[in-house]
Amino acid sequence: MQKYRLVCFDVDGTLIDNVKFSWQIFHDYFQTDKHKREDAKSAFFSGKITYLQWAEHDINLWKEKDAKKEDFLKAINNLKLMEGALDTLHELKKNGIKLAIISGSLNIILDKLMPNYEEYFDDVFISRIFFDKNGNMARIEATEFDMDAKALALKKIAEREKISLSECVFVGDYLNDLKIMQEAGLGIAFNCQHDELKKAADVVIEKKDLREVLKFIL
Repeated sequence: MQKYRLVCFDVDGTLIDNVKFSWQIFHDYFQTDKHKREDAKSAFFSGKITYLQWAEHDINLWKEKDAKKEDFLKAINNLKLMEGALDTLHELKKNGIKLAIISGSLNIILDKLMPNYEEYFDDVFISRIFFDKNGNMARIEATEFDMDAKALALKKIAEREKISLSECVFVGDYLNDLKIMQEAGLGIAFNCQHDELKKAADVVIEKKDLREVLKFIL
């Protein structure tokens, strides 16, 4: 009998290498207004706006720059799948484990680097940008499950699948993973630069090869 029945992954720095924070990559590429970004960020952290409002505010900064799909793809040119990512997902799937993505990242990164990701993952909580046939930004669906709310997404899946939180694993690398890591039965800090997250994790993996998580899960 498997000890763990659900494994959830972060995207930036976990499933995808060469990126800490994907939104920052796009802000740098489109050279958006730093002050507007900082204002929105502090408005969120001081509770003046919701996460959704913050995300939509930042996406609108890209719209103002007339950002096209091809620009987004150029911006993420040097990103790549984390070493061992597909092997890891394949192995977990083979063992009958449910897989989920719970991340504040953007779908365009997965669309480019793991086009068949929906075949692996039973649930995907992520922000999505949709483009029209001319490559213009048509609409956005920002996830509300980032920061502390990542833990809510975990609970939502676990409840629906009748899986206890002690049978859940979360693999992530950033401070916004703190709450969900504390909730999951097994928290794995992978490729992580934050001592606070490392302290909260049950397992810390320094080697940048996702297959390293398998021995703790299977």
